[in-house]
Amino acid sequence: MGEYARPQARIHLNAFFPFGPIYRWNEVDRPERYYEFEGFAQLAQTAERGLFTAVFLGDSQRLREHLGRITDTAVTGRPDQLVLFAHLAALTSRIGLVATVNATYTDPVELARRIATLETLSHGRSGWNLVTTHNAWTGENFRRGGYLGHADRYRHALEYLQIVQGLWAGERVEHEGPFYRITAGPFAERHPQQQPVLFQAGESDEGRDFAAQHAEAIFSRYLDFDSALAFAQDLTRRVQAQGRTREHLRIFPGARITLGETAQDAQERSDEFERSTWSDRRILAVLESVWGTDLSAYDVDGPLPATDPVTPEQTVTHGVVNSSDRPVATARAWRDLAEGKGWSIRQLVLHLNRGGGFVGTPGEVADRLAHYVRSGAIDGLNLVANGVPHGFDDVVERLVPALQERGVYPAEYAGDTLRANLEMRHYATP
Repeated sequence: MGEYARPQARIHLNAFFPFGPIYRWNEVDRPERYYEFEGFAQLAQTAERGLFTAVFLGDSQRLREHLGRITDTAVTGRPDQLVLFAHLAALTSRIGLVATVNATYTDPVELARRIATLETLSHGRSGWNLVTTHNAWTGENFRRGGYLGHADRYRHALEYLQIVQGLWAGERVEHEGPFYRITAGPFAERHPQQQPVLFQAGESDEGRDFAAQHAEAIFSRYLDFDSALAFAQDLTRRVQAQGRTREHLRIFPGARITLGETAQDAQERSDEFERSTWSDRRILAVLESVWGTDLSAYDVDGPLPATDPVTPEQTVTHGVVNSSDRPVATARAWRDLAEGKGWSIRQLVLHLNRGGGFVGTPGEVADRLAHYVRSGAIDGLNLVANGVPHGFDDVVERLVPALQERGVYPAEYAGDTLRANLEMRHYATP
């Protein structure tokens, strides 16, 4: 045990609901089940039974499109999270409720009031995942046209955050800056956990610096152990440069967990899940989002198109595939990779989209997670549900006891607030 940087650390699990076609569509009678309140409620209650730290939702300000139409291969919508969480707060008692709310297309005074209301209703279980948006496609839904330039994203986010946290602190805010001129008074008493917990997801240097200075938890995309540890070490250096410590920040990569009676059984279950969720239509949609045209005539077990994309400047799929608006270069890189490896369209797409996760028996997965958290590579997982409404049953019933046996998971909630259950005593100041 002495070999570990954090031998006493314990792992936190968040119930995470991302977008995209990552669920077993054939397990429900209607795809609309993925949008309905009852499914969210059952998943949240199961997660609380398993002592999960929080429910964490992604957000979308507009339905995703593919070749000019609403995509038919993904869950693309999301109810208003703060409204949904007001309902879930009444059906749960300890699990945290972390809403992703966009700072680019909302008003800081309104947002501060809405989250403060959730904080009061939940008795201190609220969190805010602060995100920004820099694409004009989303901006069209807000009658603004245009977009917030990439260079201004975090300047705007910081100004926005300062206004919100000032109001949460019970201050009268008189602010004049590059983006806002605001005079506002407090509208609620101080919060049970001083301030709602601030989450953030930022990959660029600027995003990491913002998280290091202001965030209390960060959503990471690094699940390979060496990459996860390097990310944590980088964040630690940045946090310390801001006069904070590693214990002021929790790191949560997104992950899926597949359990089996044996390692082989678990791998077979994982492979079957991949086959059932990656339909031929979905595979072609990945290519179409870059090539910008209908490729339904292509065999997914054949080679990639020999032609270049029809548009050299930007994709026509929004929110599903990111080619950094360089379709021609992306297509050529994919073609070179496929030809070099001898891969079909299917093999290439599965390679490009192979998600991170933990596959094995409950004991094997528990051992790996214990190694990750005690080494300081992660603090927890944003755990993706495999389906609705039973997507967390296996983890709660089989993995949680194995983690508890290893001393890396709580036997009960540490307290009544999200901050207490994250085992954090401090909150970031503007």
